[in-house]
Amino acid sequence: MSNLSETATVIPLDNVDPALVEDLLDRAFEPERHQRTAYKVREGMEWLPALSFAVMDAKDMMVGSIQCWPVALTDDDGRAHPMIMVGPVAVLPEEQNRGYGQALMSAAMSGIDERAPLPQVLIGDPEYYGRFWAFSNAQTQGWDLPGTFEASRLLVRCDNPAVLPTKGTLGPWTR
Repeated sequence: MSNLSETATVIPLDNVDPALVEDLLDRAFEPERHQRTAYKVREGMEWLPALSFAVMDAKDMMVGSIQCWPVALTDDDGRAHPMIMVGPVAVLPEEQNRGYGQALMSAAMSGIDERAPLPQVLIGDPEYYGRFWAFSNAQTQGWDLPGTFEASRLLVRCDNPAVLPTKGTLGPWTR
């Protein structure tokens, strides 16, 4: 396999027709994906253009996308702690395991302003996201979501985990 940087291009997602993104997500996750808990967490929010990308293969065909969303963890006192929800990270089934998902994650994570980074949260495989991007479920055990989820798959990445509430419910960041 050739070097991914020679065969793929990561571009801002807002340069892509939204219908193509929806088709990609349907192929990657099935049309029933809207019933998933992650969709309830970010319900009513618009994805963040500065942190959302598509990846194009050598033939300029979109093979993957990533979206990031404004969400908040609302603690027991009703205070909203803003965060960035990462995902879905979607790659066409026939194009998986070629580095496209890693390229998308790296693009999104590198777009976060280090001067004022919000914690990033996602639902995913702790070994994979922990190994490459330091996501962990160590701080999320007291967190709840508006739907069913595996507690071990609720992950957060934060420069200073001490600022994270120990309990709360994740949902849209409505300010």
